[in-house]
Amino acid sequence: MRGSVSSIKASAANARGAPKQISEPVICGAVAAVEMAAIVTASALAYSLWLVRAADIFWPNYVLVTLFGALVAVNLFHAFRAYSFDVLTNATESLKRMTVAWSSVGVTLVAVSFFTKSSEDYSRAWSALWFLSGWMSLAVVRITVYFRSLAWVNEGRLTRDVAILGDTQVGERLVSYLRARGADGVRVVGVFRDGEAERAGRRNAEGGTFGIDSLVELVRRQAVDTVVIALPPEDETRILKAVQRLKSLPVDIRLCPGPISFHLERAAVSHLAHLPLLNVLDRPLAGWQSVIKQIEDRVLAALILLLISPVLAAIALLIKIDSPGPVLFRQQRYGFNNHLIEVLKFRTMRHDMRDETAEVLTRRNDPRITRIGAILRKYSLDELPQFFNVLRGEMSIVGPRPHAISAKAAGTLYDDAVRDYAARHRVKPGITGWAQVNGWRGETETLDQIRQRVAHDLVYIENWSLGLDLKIILMTLVGGFTGKNAF
Repeated sequence: MRGSVSSIKASAANARGAPKQISEPVICGAVAAVEMAAIVTASALAYSLWLVRAADIFWPNYVLVTLFGALVAVNLFHAFRAYSFDVLTNATESLKRMTVAWSSVGVTLVAVSFFTKSSEDYSRAWSALWFLSGWMSLAVVRITVYFRSLAWVNEGRLTRDVAILGDTQVGERLVSYLRARGADGVRVVGVFRDGEAERAGRRNAEGGTFGIDSLVELVRRQAVDTVVIALPPEDETRILKAVQRLKSLPVDIRLCPGPISFHLERAAVSHLAHLPLLNVLDRPLAGWQSVIKQIEDRVLAALILLLISPVLAAIALLIKIDSPGPVLFRQQRYGFNNHLIEVLKFRTMRHDMRDETAEVLTRRNDPRITRIGAILRKYSLDELPQFFNVLRGEMSIVGPRPHAISAKAAGTLYDDAVRDYAARHRVKPGITGWAQVNGWRGETETLDQIRQRVAHDLVYIENWSLGLDLKIILMTLVGGFTGKNAF
């Protein structure tokens, strides 16, 4: 182990006098409870300041709306990961996620009141006062938690003391890994040998003689929060003996499955028929995320098509006047789970020069493009019919752009150019996406261009949230689909 017997005993003595540890899940749960109370209190405050003396106000209606708003809030806050401990201890990220989530609550309540025709039953002044005072209350809670967490870190109440059982290469590598990330609230108290290693006369890197008995003594003195067993995963007998020796102690016991752990830093554990399994990769947009995404797509697509229907009719008429051929261009492209879908676009090329498989990508001043087609492509108006693809469930409003089956970069098929290209198809393709609003659209003359697109798409998939979708939609509206690469 790195240290001496005296250093271990000193850490044990320090542990006995150290402040009591605070559980991260308890902090997150407490913040959620306090914030729900703050939302209800803000509503009551707004009512007392504005409506308490109004004779024609039926106060139970306001109670029901408040409780419904709190229920929506707790679900949306969880959907935006606003109660993640990593978020709560990052002031900027915490306030940002809270603001987006609380704004989404407001939008939800407005939408519900609109569709139920009940907006006239509630005071607009009360609603505005509740929203503003609610945001201020939530901001105070978040800032307080942030500064309180800094104090807890300084006091050592958020630091986990970890002991490594296993004087092995994996154990030494684990020590180096954890100590290099000391800012994450982990402190390694030492590396200890199990019984088999002790009988074999093995010694750790510093020549210490600390076996499992020393580890047990340290746990008894409350100097260890977690024991990580870093023994060879194939040596089942040694691992089970170690667990048997430690299972009676009041300490968390974890098993490091070997060198593969260092390549799966964020992997969690789940159970299948009671068998613990390491989660290598989760299906994106599962559970409530999938429900939220589908509601977002169908509702927004229907509203947008309703609003732009005159524009669609005008564009269709101009296309028919400009050149012979159909109004719509249909092309096979890769969709969710690598299945082919028929993507709809306004026709922008001469019908006799169409390229249904995208063997030749569009270039600047491409002679195949019609006069109206050039304008449509510059402002991405040719993509508008894809809202029908969204309504049919084949696409999303936001997601990786679908590519034609023969699309190439520098003469190489996309699938051959980028190793993780197919990972884009783990979600539905989108009309707009993170890559497009960051400037990665247009022709792909180099391999780096398609690699950048795929990298941005994967970042989007791994970090999806309703807030991110709304941000991309807003960036698209203010010019994310125009620019030097739009032609």
